[in-house]
Amino acid sequence: MSEVKVFDATAATELVKELRGTFASGRTRSYEWRVSQLESILKLSADHEEEISDAIHSDLSKPALESIIHEIGMVKNSCKLALKELRRWMTPEKVQTTITTFPSSAEIVPEPLGVVLIISPWNYPFCNGRVGRIVMAAAAKHLTPVVLELGGKSPVVVDSKINLQVACRRIIAGKWGGNNGQACVSPDYIITTKEVAPKLVESLKQELERFYGKNPLESKDLSRIVNANHFDRLTKLLDDDKVSGKIVLGGEKDKSKLQIAPTLLLDVPRDSLIMTEEIFGPLLPIITVDKLEDCFEIVNSVPKPLAAYLFTSNKKLKEQFVACISAGAVVINDTTLHLAVSTLPFGGVGESGMGAYHGKFSFDAFSHKKAVLYRSFAGDVAMRYPPYTPGKLRFLKALLGGGILGLIRALLGWS
Repeated sequence: MSEVKVFDATAATELVKELRGTFASGRTRSYEWRVSQLESILKLSADHEEEISDAIHSDLSKPALESIIHEIGMVKNSCKLALKELRRWMTPEKVQTTITTFPSSAEIVPEPLGVVLIISPWNYPFCNGRVGRIVMAAAAKHLTPVVLELGGKSPVVVDSKINLQVACRRIIAGKWGGNNGQACVSPDYIITTKEVAPKLVESLKQELERFYGKNPLESKDLSRIVNANHFDRLTKLLDDDKVSGKIVLGGEKDKSKLQIAPTLLLDVPRDSLIMTEEIFGPLLPIITVDKLEDCFEIVNSVPKPLAAYLFTSNKKLKEQFVACISAGAVVINDTTLHLAVSTLPFGGVGESGMGAYHGKFSFDAFSHKKAVLYRSFAGDVAMRYPPYTPGKLRFLKALLGGGILGLIRALLGWS
């Protein structure tokens, strides 16, 4: 694995002090300074693309294509978008005022929150409720706001009467083509009907063999498991008595290389170990139901996932899925691709996280929306000052009510 550097408490305290001093100086607030930082990140990503890709491959055996597209490419695109839009994002937003404050003008001014700690592990930002609680508890002591992108069990619901080959290819791309299942938005399990399941399994088998060969442990296009602990955890999920006989494809392992083949499990019990925790690996259980509408009870009976996927041509089912499934994101007829849409927020809900980022949502996540009201010395209303009288009360009630007719009535002394 790559070298890991750890700060002790003293070094961390000094670093935070230095960073806060820099922020307090105001030098980081200007448009020009922010642009220079974005351009530096963009240049670093471009100049060292091969080295970064090689380092990720050394750590995870991650294919260069995945590293360049999913990681380096997304960073570069985010920088390019911010460079294009930053001035507009920083511009105060003019908003309307009411007759209550007449004459006046108002605006919302985005200002940086300050020094930010970004916690990021070996793959992507944390996807884990237990760690999220630890982080949030520590932040609460200082009234520090948090954005938590955690994870969860992201379901894939597969309907009948669809292009099954395309659906399977997209499921595979999202599951095994995204760090071999070790990503927070990876499909975690499939729900389909007993009628569709055999055809779905057969199609998944065909496409998996087409992508990774007859012996996927020899494929150069699959990442390895991050470490021995996670390898053992995944092995434990497979060895559970409730699912060990449910494997219909895969299951091969090589601990010396930390490799596990893409594995399909059919008719997995909902109370099995593999269905009670986020898998975060190359195992994909399939739950079968009598009718697809049963998927709503299954998905909604467990903590809200970071993403939920549906493959269908049924318009009514699409609408019902979007309306009734609470998740960080919903994708219809694909998986994980919402990450590439900068105009969509990326984040969780409930157990899968809070807050969101990507594109302008990232700018907003690290900004305070400061309310600013401008008034002159004209238009000073004596009615707001003591001594209070019934007439002043009538006038102020009418003023707060916002109606011109009410104000006229109050000024004329009409009730």
